[in-house]
Amino acid sequence: MGVLPALIAFALAWVVVRVLLAHAAQLPQDRPNARSLHRRPVPRAGGLAIWAGWLAGTAWLPGPQPWLGPLLALLAVSLFDDIRGLHPLLRLAVHLGAAAAWVCLFPLTVAPVAAVLAIVWMANLYNFMDGSDGLAGTMTVVGFGAYAAGAWLAGSPAAAWLGALVAATVPFLVYNLPPARVFLGDAGSVPLGFLAAAFGLTGWAERWWPAWFPLLAFLPFIADASVTLGVRLVRGAPVWQAHREHCYQRLVQMGWGHARTLALYAGLMLGTAGSALAALAWAPGLGVPALVVWTSVLALLFIRTEYHWRRRGAAFEESKG
Repeated sequence: MGVLPALIAFALAWVVVRVLLAHAAQLPQDRPNARSLHRRPVPRAGGLAIWAGWLAGTAWLPGPQPWLGPLLALLAVSLFDDIRGLHPLLRLAVHLGAAAAWVCLFPLTVAPVAAVLAIVWMANLYNFMDGSDGLAGTMTVVGFGAYAAGAWLAGSPAAAWLGALVAATVPFLVYNLPPARVFLGDAGSVPLGFLAAAFGLTGWAERWWPAWFPLLAFLPFIADASVTLGVRLVRGAPVWQAHREHCYQRLVQMGWGHARTLALYAGLMLGTAGSALAALAWAPGLGVPALVVWTSVLALLFIRTEYHWRRRGAAFEESKG
């Protein structure tokens, strides 16, 4: 049963992404703005292919799916945001409501309020990090791939759901690699962040993995977004405004381009997720030290990038890689 959901998810996602690209002019467009790293509009409905494939491949699977209702609510509101735009406070209210609904449907015995905040932050940071070609798609394949392997090691049937999500993302990623022909859009990135947090908490609560495992699996995204938000808060900058201050955005603007930046982050993703799986399988006691080591590596990357950004005066041409 574990292979069939993935095959269905991949096949339908491939068909849907091809249909979307055939009608690219009619799709919501990601137009250059204060946050964009592109000079031309790019359609941003690729997330629909992922969800069409994943839901077709998994909706019929047995067992409770407490994430399904909140996920669909996030998908609907995020798609509307892609098409028409929503006030940030309304978006935040929906994110909080979806996270609270999941916590009620899957009650946690520890810190439910912290769980809601973690889910909301992960949903938003995934959206923040979806700003360079291939970045969020690669994180989805690697991060949820680590989840699927971790659930399989624990003997959990959730491995089928997680594997199908990876399979549904691959067709999108093919067309999202540099130069990107389609983006996730909010309807793709926000629900993906929601699932990353929800499955991470589920695995911890069900003892598929320790608390450090989901943090390590998605560490490049968590660290980049969290550090950037923290710095902006310290400076008093409006955190809700679009910007280009993430480390990956700095790298693209400094001339690395989308392709080299993706290669660097993909290596970091494979390193953190691979370390998480290795520790989970063979040496769980090394999970926290691995988290510390990789956090230090990312901290050095952020510091070095900021140093060169300031030294060169931040006067760079945006590269399309």
